[in-house]
Amino acid sequence: MSEAVVQETLEQTGGDLMISCENLVKIYKTDEIEVVALQGLDLEIKKGELMAIVGNSGSGKSTLLNMLGGLDKPSAGSLFVDGKNLLKFSDKDYMDYKRNTVGFVWQNNARNLIPYLTAVQNVEMPMLLKGTKARRKKAESLLEKVGLGERKNSRLDQMSGGEQQRVAIAIALANDPKLLLADEPTGSVDTKTSRVILDIFKELNRTEGITIVIVTHDVKLARNIDRVVAIRDGRTSSEIIRKKSYVEELNEMGDIVMVEKPDDEEDDEQREELVVLDRTGRVQLPREYLDALGIKGGGKVRAELDSDNSRIVIFRSD
Repeated sequence: MSEAVVQETLEQTGGDLMISCENLVKIYKTDEIEVVALQGLDLEIKKGELMAIVGNSGSGKSTLLNMLGGLDKPSAGSLFVDGKNLLKFSDKDYMDYKRNTVGFVWQNNARNLIPYLTAVQNVEMPMLLKGTKARRKKAESLLEKVGLGERKNSRLDQMSGGEQQRVAIAIALANDPKLLLADEPTGSVDTKTSRVILDIFKELNRTEGITIVIVTHDVKLARNIDRVVAIRDGRTSSEIIRKKSYVEELNEMGDIVMVEKPDDEEDDEQREELVVLDRTGRVQLPREYLDALGIKGGGKVRAELDSDNSRIVIFRSD
């Protein structure tokens, strides 16, 4: 898709897309090897949305997050964030983008925090680099938002891992980003603290309107987010969407095939699992479906439409 077509799409949707990826490709090259981390990924995320990206190690989810954060450059395809074409960014564009558009919360607190500073001093640091005025007042306000107002003068070695992660969230918000990216934000905390951190993200999303994208392996965390996109082998493979919130959007998704749940599976949360069919007709089946069909690795299957053309039935090709 050309830049003009992508821009037209953004205009037609009223500019309500924060992220638009079309056939996104990322290739890492060395002298002897070439690794394709993303191979034609498609994804759209609306402004003000809170969603999660899941996938096994090596699936490409961290590569995608790094490109959304301006830490890595795409190899091909299109990637627009807040109407900006990241494939055409100069080094200065990337610097401005990271300072003004995107905030990042890392799993490893050492990448977010300076250990010998207090919580409030850590939050002030990105504002100091940007030259923001009234830094102390704003830093204290951000710590209040993440529930650490009374801990503002504590050093990091006096704080728990969960408290440190909340400081990291406040730091990511310091320059008023439109997009907040979180890489395994609950990976090093217990279940109770994980819920606290997710509640903070939900409240920020609700009150501040910040678009939040969370990459996680935490199944319990993902189950409490309305939209979850799975990446497999460098492509968007499936989505799980809470029907109550997205029923109107589902009606408009003409390029997605619904997957029916087994009769004995509980559905208390009213969630629907979807397999994504991209614009070239590619579809990735979940591993448990392939296992049920007895298909290992690559292979061929037979697909047929049922009698009323409302369902695709897949058979193993013997």
